[in-house]
Amino acid sequence: MAPDKSGYQNYMPDVNTKLHDLEEKQRIIKNQVLLIGKNLIDFREKLNIELIEIKKEMETMKENIERLTSFLGAASDEFQNFARKDDVEVLSKQMRMFSPFLEKR
Repeated sequence: MAPDKSGYQNYMPDVNTKLHDLEEKQRIIKNQVLLIGKNLIDFREKLNIELIEIKKEMETMKENIERLTSFLGAASDEFQNFARKDDVEVLSKQMRMFSPFLEKR
């Protein structure tokens, strides 16, 4: 008995179609993976740029805080050299007490 070739011939186009479909799906997935990889690289580069900008801003802020701290330290040192209000009032009263003696000359 000879083998039936009609069943084999009917089966081959179906296998070829499925193989073509699988290859097409593989191509689509490959393109999607490449696109995802490109997006990931772009996102990473953008994130690195933003991190560099944030670091620069933080350095600037740090320098500003150091200058402000230095200024406040210098200002507080200078405040010690100023007379207190109570001392000025005492001197003012003493000056008023001696003012009649100064006018007589």
